Amino acid sequence: MTILITAIHVLTCLLIVAAVLLQSGKGAETGVMIGGSSQSMFGAQGATPFLSKLTVVLATVFMVTSLSLALIKQNAVGPSLLLNTPVKALPAPSAPAQAPVPAPSAKKP
Repeated sequence: MTILITAIHVLTCLLIVAAVLLQSGKGAETGVMIGGSSQSMFGAQGATPFLSKLTVVLATVFMVTSLSLALIKQNAVGPSLLLNTPVKALPAPSAPAQAPVPAPSAKKP
C-alpha cells in the first residue's frame, strides 16, 4: 500500500511541475494583440482555465498523499526510540589537578 501511495505521490509531483511550467504569466496575452496565435485548441481563453483547475486538483492529491504517507509511517514505526532509552548518569567531575609550581631558580650575580 505504501509503495502505491508513494508512486502516486511522485507522479503527482511531476505533473504539478509540468502544469505550473505550462501556464503562461499574466503579461503573456499582449503578444496576441500584435499578431500572435489565439490558441484555438482550448477556446478563446486558451489553456489557462484548464491548467489552473488541473493544478488545484493535483495539489489536492499531493496533500492527501502526503498526509496519508505521514500517517502510515507514524503507525508503522511506533513510539520514538529516543524516548524509551534510559538516561545514563554522568560521572562526577573530579577535582582539577594542581599545576606544578616551578622551583625558584637561584641566580648568581
